[in-house]
Amino acid sequence: MTLEAFYAKIGGNSADVLRRLPSEAMVRKFIGKYPADTSWGSLESAINSQDWEVAFRAAHTLKGVAQNLGFQKLYLSSTALTEALRGPKPLTDPALREAVAMDQAALLTAIQELEG
Repeated sequence: MTLEAFYAKIGGNSADVLRRLPSEAMVRKFIGKYPADTSWGSLESAINSQDWEVAFRAAHTLKGVAQNLGFQKLYLSSTALTEALRGPKPLTDPALREAVAMDQAALLTAIQELEG
């Protein structure tokens, strides 16, 4: 899969990412490292234990990583979740968590296809 096809699949723009990062090889390197990122696991754990301060920080971190790597769909859903948790406040709309979970799963599938 080309980098352009990968970004099209996840709702991103490869040209935007390549303006921030100096080469396609570097972009692919960072994409390949993403599955090991602990932000999603921390977010899930914090929400399950209702630790809203940690949940907010994890959602905010996930949002930043998604933005920097051009993972647009994940960026948008994690932004909505971050704002819902800001304060920190309890999560009152579980659909926000589900949207992030779906975007995370789709992203991981796309990364496997890119590396495949």
